Amino acid sequence: MKKRSMKLCILILAFALAMPAAAFAAVEPTPPGPAPSNQAPSANLAQSARSAILMDADSGTVIYEKNSHDKLPPASITKVMTLLLIMEALDDGKIKLSDKVQTSEYAASMGGSQIFLEPGEEMTVDDMIKGIALASGNDASVAMAEKLAGTEQQFVAMMNERAQQLGMNDTQFSNPNGLPVANHFSSAHDIAVMSRELLKHSEVTKYTGLYQDYLRKTSEKPFWLVNTNKLVRFYSGADGLKTGFTSEAKYCLSATAKRDGMRVIAVVMGEPDTKTRNAEVSQMFDYSFAQYMNHSIIKEGESMGTLQIEKGTAPELPLVAKHTYSVLLKKGSQTKDIRYELKIDGPVKAPVQIGQPIGKLVVYQGSKVLKEFDVDAPLSVERAGWWKLLKRSFSGLFT
Repeated sequence: MKKRSMKLCILILAFALAMPAAAFAAVEPTPPGPAPSNQAPSANLAQSARSAILMDADSGTVIYEKNSHDKLPPASITKVMTLLLIMEALDDGKIKLSDKVQTSEYAASMGGSQIFLEPGEEMTVDDMIKGIALASGNDASVAMAEKLAGTEQQFVAMMNERAQQLGMNDTQFSNPNGLPVANHFSSAHDIAVMSRELLKHSEVTKYTGLYQDYLRKTSEKPFWLVNTNKLVRFYSGADGLKTGFTSEAKYCLSATAKRDGMRVIAVVMGEPDTKTRNAEVSQMFDYSFAQYMNHSIIKEGESMGTLQIEKGTAPELPLVAKHTYSVLLKKGSQTKDIRYELKIDGPVKAPVQIGQPIGKLVVYQGSKVLKEFDVDAPLSVERAGWWKLLKRSFSGLFT
């Protein structure tokens, strides 16, 4: 018996010595240092969700993720992109909040969550946004899609084009409201990306942060709106963004909250019920606010530098921060020696389009790169005519 045991031990030892070191790599303990975003100590977040992500809104830094690139039905969280295109149209002056939107028979036919628009009924853009943001109105979403693009199909093309611009590679939209349809999917990661872009339009939280309001206030029967996102009432600092539910998608939520100048985005998909969804998002918020802080680099409205433009109608453009630029740090981290550099991608020649990538804002701590932010052209600049360029050349000779 002893000889048999001895032979067995020798065989096991020989087998172990013959195996390559890589075979044992999976059981090696993790070396000391910062844990990846999807590992301990935050691995117990969003346990019931099929997919989840927790992101710092200012920097886009991912704090935690779970199956964040899985392509899943997003239900009404789809409306985050619809709201983004509406807000961008408002900023561009294509529409105004006071503009009237007429409801088509097709828009009025939408089922599911709705504000019960009648064919031919008119509402202002302002009220339509309320109907989308609070009541998740499928009918209001289609009415606004038709207002902005002429047809729902053309609006969907705009949604997909914008998604590609934002790098949302897990996403394909087929409608503006999230009703179940083939080839309509997204991921927790992509939803966080478009939610972050929407939050750059700070006025959107005036709608998504409301708990209740009314439509048709002057009628005999005003329509009471109650926000489908109950966290805006029950979680301190929560002010958006969008809920979603279908039998296929289950309970979904893209939520945001802000405390002490730090805004975070939490996305969960495929939760079993609203109670679990809200509890797990609240836990994600609690974790981020307890563990992390933002260190501001440039505040909204501050100068970032100047963009020189070759052969443009304007020779230069001032670059002003459209939003606050911050880096995410663990609470108690040192903030000394943090600085930034604006790096332009070579000579910028006219014509320049608004939103065109022109370079990066690189944040350092000492010689270490902490974060890189894309910088876009704040305005469009046309190419100058030869006469203007000639006059500019002559004026430069005598200055």
